[in-house]
Amino acid sequence: MAPDTPPSDNPPDLLSDPPFNTAETDRLLSTTRAVRRRLDLNRPVPPQILLDCIDLAEQAPTGGNQSSRRWLVVRDPATKEALAELYREAGGRWISDAYEQVCGTGHHNEKTLRSADHLARNLEHVPAIVLVAIHGVHDGSGRPGLFDSVIQAAWSFCLALRSRGLGSAWTTIHLNAADQVAELLGIPDKVTQIVLLPVAWTTGDEFSPVERQPAADITWFDQWGRTLQHPTDEAPVHADGAGVTVEVDIDAPPEAVWPFINDINLPAHFSDEFQGAEWISTEPAVGATFLGRNRNERMGDWEVVCHVVEYEENRVFAWNSVDPDQPAAQWRFELIPLAGATRLRFSMVLGPGPSGLTAIIETMPDKEAKLVANRQAGQTSNMRRCVEGIRDLVEKGTKP
Repeated sequence: MAPDTPPSDNPPDLLSDPPFNTAETDRLLSTTRAVRRRLDLNRPVPPQILLDCIDLAEQAPTGGNQSSRRWLVVRDPATKEALAELYREAGGRWISDAYEQVCGTGHHNEKTLRSADHLARNLEHVPAIVLVAIHGVHDGSGRPGLFDSVIQAAWSFCLALRSRGLGSAWTTIHLNAADQVAELLGIPDKVTQIVLLPVAWTTGDEFSPVERQPAADITWFDQWGRTLQHPTDEAPVHADGAGVTVEVDIDAPPEAVWPFINDINLPAHFSDEFQGAEWISTEPAVGATFLGRNRNERMGDWEVVCHVVEYEENRVFAWNSVDPDQPAAQWRFELIPLAGATRLRFSMVLGPGPSGLTAIIETMPDKEAKLVANRQAGQTSNMRRCVEGIRDLVEKGTKP
């Protein structure tokens, strides 16, 4: 279309007629993995392929539209060997030691550490090592120009590699020895190193998507922590599956946090509404039930039967209230292991079954969106007090 051609009154429907083959685009985006053990250490990488991929990467946006990114390709064997030794001194040996400790234990990081250990031991054998840098030094001012101008380009480079049958692994361990790396490679002052990318052909092309949290679980709408199972263009209503998620990091392993999660009465210490609970079944398990007691200014005192729908020690405790299949609300505690710590995630979703809230909505249908938002706000306050209270108890060493 010529620049002076007026826009069409009937623009294409991009959802049904996208400008790209989305199946291939999605396959590229979902299967570009960090490749370490499957890098072909013996097959040379032609420099023109690297230049082609860098040309594509340079199409990425930059902060302030500046052209300050620089790409350093290391191929000389002696330089690669010296760079690999700095990499190991900066943290690679720690990774190898950590892998030796978890090898064969089934630890949740065993597979990742095995892969990282392989790279640390073999970095000098990778055909090309690409260091991405930018002119300038980060001053903490928040102005554009450094990380915000490089990271997207470096990832575009990884995607371009993948589309040509090559792979890489995003690593920043070398930054622990940035001064020595700069001296080795002749990098001048006031140039910031961002990422180191080992590049090689991959052995095979059978890369698959990995398990990640669904977008609906980690995407907030309009306010931090507010979720929607069925988002629309309108203000959320009850049928949209509006919910709340709060998270807090606890300086303790999951097994130290779990006894507090497993105590169904503990939230009563932190909630304005929840007044306590007792097991109806003999022990917690999927299919078990407990009775929760609550107090609300508008609804007064009330009780609700809760059905355990997911239960895995040291990981997850979830229940549905009233009806297990058409719950009035869905609740879930999840413990996510971090490096020496735990992320406690507490989530709630309204419905899809009827509840006291839906009874109120029926009396004021024109205010449904506001009533839902108010419910989310109230739950956010109670739930945050709960997880922060659990964090404080665990970190103080209090026994449940």
